Amino acid sequence: MKTHAVRFTAALCLLPIGAQQAVPQERVWTRPTLNFMGVPGLIDMPTGHQMQDADLSLSLGGFEKTRRATLHFQITPRLSGVFRYVNLEGYNQVRDQYYDRSFDLRYLLMEETARRPAVSVGLQDFGGTGIYAGEYVAATKTFGRLRATGGLGWGRFGSFNGIRNPLAVLDNRFEDRADQSGGISETGQLDADQWFQGDAAFFGGLQYRVNDKLTLTAEYSSDAYEAESENIGFDRESPLNFGATWRFDNGVSLTGAYLYGSTVAVNLSYTFNPKSPGTLPGGTGRAPLPVTVRPAGAAGDLGWTQRSGVADTLQTSVSEALADEGLLLDAISVSAREAEVRFRNPTYMNGAQALGRAARVLSRLPPSIETIALVPVTASGLPVSRVIVRRGDLEELEHAPDGSWQMFARAGFEDAHPVAEDAVAPEGRFPIFRWGVGPYLSSAIFDPDEPFRIDGGIEVSASFEPTPGLVFSGAVRHRLAGNVEDLPASNSVLPRVRSEVGLYAQEGETALTNLTAARYFRPGKDFYGRVTAGYLEPMFGGLSGELLWKPVDSRIGVGLEMNYARKRAYDQGFDFQDYDILTGHLSTYVEGRNGFQYQVDAGRYLAGDWGATLSVGREFDNGVRLGAFATFTDVSFDDFGEGSFDKGFRIEIPLSIFSGQPSKETLARTVRPTQRDGGARLSVPGRLYESVRGYHRSDLQSEWGRFWR
Repeated sequence: MKTHAVRFTAALCLLPIGAQQAVPQERVWTRPTLNFMGVPGLIDMPTGHQMQDADLSLSLGGFEKTRRATLHFQITPRLSGVFRYVNLEGYNQVRDQYYDRSFDLRYLLMEETARRPAVSVGLQDFGGTGIYAGEYVAATKTFGRLRATGGLGWGRFGSFNGIRNPLAVLDNRFEDRADQSGGISETGQLDADQWFQGDAAFFGGLQYRVNDKLTLTAEYSSDAYEAESENIGFDRESPLNFGATWRFDNGVSLTGAYLYGSTVAVNLSYTFNPKSPGTLPGGTGRAPLPVTVRPAGAAGDLGWTQRSGVADTLQTSVSEALADEGLLLDAISVSAREAEVRFRNPTYMNGAQALGRAARVLSRLPPSIETIALVPVTASGLPVSRVIVRRGDLEELEHAPDGSWQMFARAGFEDAHPVAEDAVAPEGRFPIFRWGVGPYLSSAIFDPDEPFRIDGGIEVSASFEPTPGLVFSGAVRHRLAGNVEDLPASNSVLPRVRSEVGLYAQEGETALTNLTAARYFRPGKDFYGRVTAGYLEPMFGGLSGELLWKPVDSRIGVGLEMNYARKRAYDQGFDFQDYDILTGHLSTYVEGRNGFQYQVDAGRYLAGDWGATLSVGREFDNGVRLGAFATFTDVSFDDFGEGSFDKGFRIEIPLSIFSGQPSKETLARTVRPTQRDGGARLSVPGRLYESVRGYHRSDLQSEWGRFWR
């Protein structure tokens, strides 16, 4: 039986490689199916293809005593990452319901062509407890409606009908696989000494695309399910799996399968692509004002400059017109040939769209004004750039086929100048007072005893800006219901700067979450500054200072932040505890191509540990942001505790994608497999980089297609 199985799977591996001609996959197949591990695959085994660039997929699947939730993101056309959360019933003697977290990486080595298969290599569960740890190389070839996959796996993928590791011909160390670190206390450690080591085994399968909805799959699995058989009594009668996948029109797919000759399984997945513009690509907001075209010869008329009170009159009309477009005027200065307008954008997620709306308004100024300088100001009062457009270009390019990009090429981008002495501000513009009241939700996830805890209640927030750049703000929450307070007590051996969430929830039913005074300023050309004091966040108060260097036309920024932080009382009132510390970070920001953002923060963290955080994110034209981060400090993995080091991912989705209405509101979440005390950074409101870069040249270039929207 073993000999026949090896021959069968070896034949499946050679079939796609030896084929001479095949129908290109895009003619019949769109994106690959997702297997029960939430990655491109057959049923339980992986395939060679990747998803489409930027595809984000969520899968929920289950079978006998096993439930899996997987988030898969196609980071680049070749590289993808996976976060998986699994519930195994009865797996652990201590807990009846055992919860496991794991990470995967996959890389496309070769794309499919007419003569060669798609080939991918993958690491499964390389940073978790290792229950699903395994490595593989998978090759997939398309023959019209038929796809054949063959692969070679190690770890779990090499646990059934294994053979001597072919890599042993390179080095005898590949013969044996080191013991798994094991245990939740060592989650997050990279057991690189196991990768591609020990016995290997073949796997493979066939898929047939009946039509654009239905795909049938047959698979030979090399996973012996040894751990499940031993711990939860899983009955693995056969290596063969059979399934069918139905794909709906809205990105949802439903798979049913018969697994290992003993059980039925169901998997539901949803895939969407952040690169797509959304259900309402153009939005449903009001159309912009048309550009006012000057009559021939009108540009020479300077009579308006002699009228008394003209500056105040223009200020009033521009302020009202900008307000109709959802923009707020801070100040305006005009001369015979030039106008400069400082404005805030509380409405549009896209900075280029806000600039375009403001430029249209200013096309209604007296006809002699040819140069228009637009100075966007952040919500905290910082002028961040000066975008210069010619009025004649507005008139010429409004309806040109490539008018957006021609407008960008002709525009000028420079650092914001100090406000002009003759600038006029709207009467009553300052002080600015804002307040709001509404519901809030906060959560604590991935606790081994209870995977999802949530608190909900009412939050009241307010801010007061007496002059530009000076902001007083605060928020109070009252919890109405929740169970975050039931989190187990911290067992950390480090200063408990983040692991006492439960205590803060227990005693902070009504909590002052923050109360700060902040000053934002421009110390010099290309420099931005911030000083913040008060109750900075629910767990710490103190003093924070930041200096950022970020030229308007540069893709690189450098920031320095220094903080004195003191731990707040658990009731989150006005008292403090004894623990205090000096922290600080030197940060480097790099804007890459294709929407990628890179950030390195190096310095001292709240628990007194020294190290660095690497963050990589990707931002799409519709405002969706996805990213991941990892922090390594001088705290040992053992002292850190569960998770071994701080890591996680972030996702942010603008509400305008769903509503079609312009809005800067987003749904944002940072997800950590576990929150411990090592690598914990102070959470200071109003950090500079994100608010500054949105109106610099590289960011505006990627958004400029909406200048005329």
